[in-house]
Amino acid sequence: MPLSDSPSPRLLASIHDVSPRFADEVDRLGERLARHLRGVAPALLVVPDHWGEAPIAGDRVFQAKLRGWADAGADIFVHGWFHRDDSRHDGALTGFKARHMTAGEGEFLGLGHDEALRRMRDGRALIEDATGRSVTGFVAPAWLYGPGARAALVDAGFALAEDHMRVWRPADGAVLAKGPVVTWASRSRARTASSLFFAGLARGALHPLRTVRVAVHPGDVHVPAILKSINATLASFARRRAIGRYSALG
Repeated sequence: MPLSDSPSPRLLASIHDVSPRFADEVDRLGERLARHLRGVAPALLVVPDHWGEAPIAGDRVFQAKLRGWADAGADIFVHGWFHRDDSRHDGALTGFKARHMTAGEGEFLGLGHDEALRRMRDGRALIEDATGRSVTGFVAPAWLYGPGARAALVDAGFALAEDHMRVWRPADGAVLAKGPVVTWASRSRARTASSLFFAGLARGALHPLRTVRVAVHPGDVHVPAILKSINATLASFARRRAIGRYSALG
């Protein structure tokens, strides 16, 4: 029976910002998640050229790592192109999101359709060439999409997309999982404290949801309190849930 048809609650786990820039951190996160995921590989969100400083193109060593992860069963997502927001934001709401929901990393929040589509297609081609496998979907950096990016998702033909509150199928808009993703912020003490508080709350409050999503980032490995919270959160959810894959949602 496909996982998406199962009545069992499920846990989806992912590692964001997979890039040569964070190769060591990604390995450390993978080892930590493996303690809880019972042999199921976490999804990997791959950035083709993080901040224009860590291109995967031409990096044969990292491409081999990507292929190995894909061969081991990891769902691979395109995670923007630069993971850096270079757009000008004129609208009040969009400007608020760009300033307060991410540290200049909402790359796809202000892009128009054509540029968003180009980056999506280029990222897909690069990653599929490296892995020899189809990508599972697309996730915008910081989970932030502007109107241009949302329209481009449909034209790009990705099977899945994700934001803070849901996983959906761009082709028809069908929502495949819903509920807030549990993640952590390490760029300031205040944000770390608030993310630790939410994760603690989520370990009890989100159990009624059919699907719980947990996402980790390279910066998490440098904050002991976050690592402790990740362990507690994954242990809590994994005890009573099947470990799922994003690719089984569709």
